[in-house]
Amino acid sequence: MPHRRTFIAALIVTASASVAWATPAAAADQVIRVGTLKLIHAITPYFYEKFTPSGYKIEVVPFETPTDGKNAVVTRSVDFGAFGLAAATLGGAAGEPVVIIGAQCNRGMAIVGRADAPANSVKTLKGKKIGILPGSTQEVVFLDRLKQEGMTIKDVQSVRLSFSEMPTAMERGDIDAYVGAEPGPSISVGRGVGKVIEFPYNTPTGSVNMVMTTHADTVKAKPELIKVFLEIHRKATEYAMSNRAAFIEMSSAKLGIPAKVVEVAAPNVELTWKIDDDWTTRAKYYGAQMLDKKQIRQLPNYATFIDTTFIQQVAAAK
Repeated sequence: MPHRRTFIAALIVTASASVAWATPAAAADQVIRVGTLKLIHAITPYFYEKFTPSGYKIEVVPFETPTDGKNAVVTRSVDFGAFGLAAATLGGAAGEPVVIIGAQCNRGMAIVGRADAPANSVKTLKGKKIGILPGSTQEVVFLDRLKQEGMTIKDVQSVRLSFSEMPTAMERGDIDAYVGAEPGPSISVGRGVGKVIEFPYNTPTGSVNMVMTTHADTVKAKPELIKVFLEIHRKATEYAMSNRAAFIEMSSAKLGIPAKVVEVAAPNVELTWKIDDDWTTRAKYYGAQMLDKKQIRQLPNYATFIDTTFIQQVAAAK
């Protein structure tokens, strides 16, 4: 019996030592789940692995629509999410715990018309079937462009489509034009089916498009994780923007798009990470437009909805 007790005691000591030894390793392998869209200007997360420090692992989760990405952040299915300013603003205005902590990209959108049609301006789209994704940044920008031309959404026939459906719908002849996101516009142009009517960046919103977000609880409970993540985001963004060949190769590999299409789209994509006063002013204008068009009932609380604390720290440490 003493021998049995000694053996059991030895097992317990060995097991305890194993747990004590294994715990730091398990804790060091922290997985950061990042949601992004299946778009060229949302490609940055696929470069994160190259800049992830020891002790962390990146898992990229692709989404089809901005709303899917926003909901994943709200439900904490992902730790961070990249999607359009529109979806983020919708969530913030509804009191959902989504916080913008950085920028993801500027530009990346275009109003595309049929190549064989005479339409060559927003005004000439009157009465035409226009593919639009409701709840997208592109929708609000297009509505603002219509307003600048003395038009409203009632002056066109709005057809609900996801970004990925737009080039095919135009090719079939289902729509006359669409307000798309890259690579859609470049696919249509590359196939000879479409032409860019306008890059709609001349509204007060400018070229602001996608944002990087997290859950409000993460801001409070995991500030160090946010700083680690945003440093990864900064390095990956700068690398992708300064290495066109790598940008093209990654976009083609992850999105299944021919490299020639990515080459056409690349000049219309500005991957970014910074948030400055000008960016914030444009984002607030954008929110005011959503309120004016009754897409939201109230503005987000911008004091907490856009948190520049962490991105400023990353910029200062650069």
